[in-house]
Amino acid sequence: MSEIFSRIEHSRTADEVVQQIESLILEGVLRVADRLPGERELARQFEVSRPILREALKILEVRGLIVTRHGGGTYVADVIGQVFSKPVLDLIATNRKATADYLEYRREIEGVAAEYAARRATKDDIALLDRIMARMEQAHERVNLEEEASIDVEFHLAIGEFAHNIILLHTLRSCYRLLSDDVFQNRRLMFDLPGAREAFLEQHRAIYAAVTEGDPARARQAAMDHITYVERSTQDAERTGEWQRVSKLRLRQRIGAARRQTGSEK
Repeated sequence: MSEIFSRIEHSRTADEVVQQIESLILEGVLRVADRLPGERELARQFEVSRPILREALKILEVRGLIVTRHGGGTYVADVIGQVFSKPVLDLIATNRKATADYLEYRREIEGVAAEYAARRATKDDIALLDRIMARMEQAHERVNLEEEASIDVEFHLAIGEFAHNIILLHTLRSCYRLLSDDVFQNRRLMFDLPGAREAFLEQHRAIYAAVTEGDPARARQAAMDHITYVERSTQDAERTGEWQRVSKLRLRQRIGAARRQTGSEK
């Protein structure tokens, strides 16, 4: 990990180390499962003694912000958490209206995030988005569906980070948690629709261009248009999947009936 920690300027207490790491987690610089540098390196970057550093890490661990694995280093804890309880998640996963409501919510919140990102993205933000977009293009060329789906989430999360609004960022992270936990399982079905992969790539290019060119209105519209397309594709994928299910049952029934008919004639 590159050096992201700053020298403690004042009294060099554990509290100041804690505050700096908390801020990095809150701002999305440190993400869930990111590994912190080793104790010696971290103490060097902060320019504090190792006893002070150990005290700070202990405080962060008690607060549930980091976890220490015996012999395996120190990591940022899963601080995103679940928006919903397990029983509610189970209900959402089996409720058809929940998918539509989820996408309706995403359309609005991602539109705002893209607008803010176009206004506020720094040169370093743009450099990071360039890298993500390049990886998305490469995954598309390789027809790597798993990687495309993963980078899709990474792309939208980056837009949320570039909005530089802490509440918006963590709301989006919680929103994408529903995707990573497979609460909505129709994402990959959409890739089977004719032209869907190409359309998704073009839509991400449109969001990317608007954000990097600093056009808030165009960025918001591009983000909302993308979710509208996802919404329509979700419906098409579900409909196609149902058609395929019925077609298989129909074929199985016809084959069975023909065999039974042939058997009775004998």
